[in-house]
Amino acid sequence: MGEDMIKLTRKFFALSAFLSALVFASFAITSNAEASSHKKGTFATEACNPIQVVIHASYGGGTDTTARMMSIRSRRTLAADMQIVGKRGGSGAKAQNYTLTRPKDGCTIMALTESHLYTMARGKSDMKIDDLVGVARAMEEPTFIVVNAKNKELSTIKKFIKRSQKKPIVTAIASIGGTEHIGMYNYSKTAGVPFKAVSFGSGAQSLQALASGKVEASLLNPSEAAALIEDKKIKAILLLHDKKMADYPKVPTSYEMGHEVKVVTTRGYAVLKGTPPERIKELSDGMVKAMQHETFGNYLKGASLDPKTSPAGTDVWDKQLKENYKKAAEALKGLGLTN
Repeated sequence: MGEDMIKLTRKFFALSAFLSALVFASFAITSNAEASSHKKGTFATEACNPIQVVIHASYGGGTDTTARMMSIRSRRTLAADMQIVGKRGGSGAKAQNYTLTRPKDGCTIMALTESHLYTMARGKSDMKIDDLVGVARAMEEPTFIVVNAKNKELSTIKKFIKRSQKKPIVTAIASIGGTEHIGMYNYSKTAGVPFKAVSFGSGAQSLQALASGKVEASLLNPSEAAALIEDKKIKAILLLHDKKMADYPKVPTSYEMGHEVKVVTTRGYAVLKGTPPERIKELSDGMVKAMQHETFGNYLKGASLDPKTSPAGTDVWDKQLKENYKKAAEALKGLGLTN
């Protein structure tokens, strides 16, 4: 591993350690203090305290950290304890199938990322998108197209598009049929940019391959790319979104280029369809209020996200969730990855 990757790794682990300390310290305080706050007229009932938050990823990872950060203040706004329940396996399939066994009372919330949508679209679990109602969005992180900073041939999006007409852009992706693969497919189809996807198994390995010059481009979230952009090892040439980011004012958006392609990494929460509407509203209002508090807001700011706009309630999130699923299903079909 080179010196630059060692520096990046140290930064990552330092940030992870800080977030973990904050999450678990706050978790211990609020869990004890607020589990006893149950009182008549709150969201909690005898059968719904704690509320289960079902995650599909490893404890300590991004989905787990986001869920725990969300739960810190949600315990207060809902006056109910929250328990993070890990159901790993099958790219979300085990979490989905477990959630399907739970009562439709709002006492079980499933944490959602794009992985869940791909799993459903490929028929890898018993759950269908119409089984869910989106309750609250925690974050929406846009995606950059990034290139090696030394590659002058691809230093702007216009040069990138022009070069792609001569030879497909060799693009690092974490996995076949994942967010980067689908995102690049959608952009290539709209902008007419031929590309060759090379899977490296993880975002970290994709980033290393790009920084070392083994590939020409990749798709990364700002939080993933920030350290190497700052060190001038990679360069963001396009933001695949309809709005610019305040921290990256010089990076054009796909919409500015006339290519209406939006590629985002979302994290949010859903309950089973059939949950009473009043329970969904109460849950949504409480969670959004919690996530707009500075505790969760500072977590979002660390990823260059706006706490005022990143969290969203059921009306916005449920619609977006269904739209994201439709786009994912179409892209997977176009890539030949569905039956």
